[in-house]
Amino acid sequence: MFGFGQLIGMLKKNPKKIVFTEGTDPRVLEAASRLLAGTFLSPVLVGDPEEIAEAAEESAFNIRGAEIIDPTDYDRMDEMVELFCELRKGKGVTPEQARKTLMQTNYFGTMLVKMGVAHALLGGATYSTADTVRPALQLIKTRPGNSIVSSCFILVRPSATGENEVLAMGDCAINIKPTEDELVEIAGATAECAKIFGIDPRVAFLSYSTFGSGAGEDVDKMRNAAEKAKAKYPSLPIVGEVQFDAAVSPRVARTKCPGNEVAGHVNTFIFPDISAGNIGYKIAQRMGNFDAYGPILLGLNAPINDLSRGCTASEVYSMAIITAALA
Repeated sequence: MFGFGQLIGMLKKNPKKIVFTEGTDPRVLEAASRLLAGTFLSPVLVGDPEEIAEAAEESAFNIRGAEIIDPTDYDRMDEMVELFCELRKGKGVTPEQARKTLMQTNYFGTMLVKMGVAHALLGGATYSTADTVRPALQLIKTRPGNSIVSSCFILVRPSATGENEVLAMGDCAINIKPTEDELVEIAGATAECAKIFGIDPRVAFLSYSTFGSGAGEDVDKMRNAAEKAKAKYPSLPIVGEVQFDAAVSPRVARTKCPGNEVAGHVNTFIFPDISAGNIGYKIAQRMGNFDAYGPILLGLNAPINDLSRGCTASEVYSMAIITAALA
């Protein structure tokens, strides 16, 4: 089952570079200093080198050996501007407009990933999820076969057996009211992400109804999405629409959906909308004593992830490892 040692082991075999778009933030600097002490992940800090060095010194973090890239003094800026204009040609962006936009660290950092300078990006310690996702959508874009960017959280809790209990929940952060087809895509992307963390995904499309026990548009949406997902991913164990208790409790499942082999044993949960998802993962985190890692953005051509503005240095470090492992 999942542990950070597993991901670090993967990265030691194939080290990566990760961009931090907020190079002067103390939490980022602390995480960077921890990463520099290892040999599996190299931080790239975006910002003014003097300001970053000063901030590190003030906080007593050793970032010696970190790569620091300043948007105002980047030797490949002309190349970056040209590529930016090409990527945004449908919007009629001029070189002057591109250069101005690239002074914003979120856009500059995203372009470093696009140009192959780094493998992944982690941002959002001081700005919104939208400010992380927007440049990624515009410049990195979605993978072939994906029409949306979605997200999932990985929840981890030690169990009595000594192995971690690991769950996946999507989409809890990006899509406000996903359609049936978007829910199918979210389920596929969440299941693929779950596998990276040692989960053998068994998927539930959650509802306030189990197999027609309730009625309404939201019930129909989850039932239809589950049927479409079964057709699209025939090798993926899926149940839906189903209530949470029937998804996780074998005893309840025997009563509410007798004979179903997935019900009662679900570890990958697909929520009907962002309200349910956000509330659901936070209940698990705060009352179920799970550690929550995410949101992990899914469906992009390269790993770009967002931090909570209330994040800790430990969370930055953990999310950096997760983000790089996705590369």
